[in-house]
Amino acid sequence: MKTGILFDLDGTLLDTLEDLLDAANHALALFGYPPRTLEQMRRSVGNGAAHQLRTSMPEGASEKQVQQVLAAYKPYYTAHCHVKTRPYAGIPEALADLGRDFPLAIVSNKPDAAVKALCAQEFPGIFALGETPDCPRKPAPDSLYRAMAAIGAERCVYVGDSEVDVVTAKNAGVPCLSVLWGFRDEPELLAAGAKHLCREPGKLPEAIRAILKEADHGQ
Repeated sequence: MKTGILFDLDGTLLDTLEDLLDAANHALALFGYPPRTLEQMRRSVGNGAAHQLRTSMPEGASEKQVQQVLAAYKPYYTAHCHVKTRPYAGIPEALADLGRDFPLAIVSNKPDAAVKALCAQEFPGIFALGETPDCPRKPAPDSLYRAMAAIGAERCVYVGDSEVDVVTAKNAGVPCLSVLWGFRDEPELLAAGAKHLCREPGKLPEAIRAILKEADHGQ
């Protein structure tokens, strides 16, 4: 059975928070809304761009107003998504290690254009999928299934940093490895049902192989 390793992007492979904040504040300012702080933005990301902006706007903002800000945000972020964004230390080496034994894919709730632009630069050759109109965003399992099909995997481990990723993996019926260097802290992940934790990028290959060994022994 061919095994793939699937990764979330923001907060898992890439530290994107400052570019997300800058783009959101640019779009918010165009419509006279107050700016957000880095910590406020950390709480808003993970459920797609619309949710990120909806939770960044004043209470009572209409859906029409959210969509106006979103329309300004998306092209700006796509054009400025790689200004301050960098891989977390140790991620390129971990991917190189895992890529020798497993097909890899990246699945994100970030708009697909930005996902593909970032991954083409930082992780060339790895299949990457972002939010598209024809594929429900996480925590729906559809994007995981699509990525698995694209890389020819019959099973996978999904690696992410948020409660959304924990629920996505559960919905897809696959094991989840939750990382602790991203946008959520350990108590939040445990409350969401996280069972496997990784504290540093350099430990990813070891942690993933341990999950697979455990799964094999459980069969």
